[in-house]
Amino acid sequence: MVYLGAYGPMRPEELAGLRRRDVDVDNLVIRVRVAEPERTNGKRAPGPTKSDAGARVVVLPAFLRKEVRRHLDWFAEKGPDGLVFVGEKGAAFRRTTFGRKWRRAREIAGLPDGFRFYDLRHTGHTLSTRSGATLRDTMVRAGQSSEKAALIYQHSDEDRQREVAAGLDDLVRAERAKHHNDDRAHHKEEPSAS
Repeated sequence: MVYLGAYGPMRPEELAGLRRRDVDVDNLVIRVRVAEPERTNGKRAPGPTKSDAGARVVVLPAFLRKEVRRHLDWFAEKGPDGLVFVGEKGAAFRRTTFGRKWRRAREIAGLPDGFRFYDLRHTGHTLSTRSGATLRDTMVRAGQSSEKAALIYQHSDEDRQREVAAGLDDLVRAERAKHHNDDRAHHKEEPSAS
């Protein structure tokens, strides 16, 4: 769940609704079709995704192939309609049980106390933009219909600002070098005044 929450970046209620038929491990594609938020009585409420943009195809990075395949083999329910993520007793996972496990995992990983599972979407957006994705790319990836919503999830720290500045520097230096070389070639072609 953590990998798909971050590198998807998928919402918890979308992860809760994933079925085996939605996961194509060979092509590393996940089809987000429904959302299954948990009601206060503990029952799931299957329905459409948060917006029309939420129903989407998510292409996962190649390094996840082994983890996704292993999860399907070891933990997911069997059959095409089997849940990808199940709780401790084999039924749909519950928010309360997941919360305890998330807090423990967060401690082990050294994440701050206030880091929520949903914050993985922020991580996913930021990593996508750092890899070169456009705003539109991140919107499609995360199933968002507005730029305003997408921008909430994108963060830029000092390291990223240094990368951006270095990229600009590389572009300008390459362009200057090209013009400098063009000027030198032009001057060599001019006949000398003798």
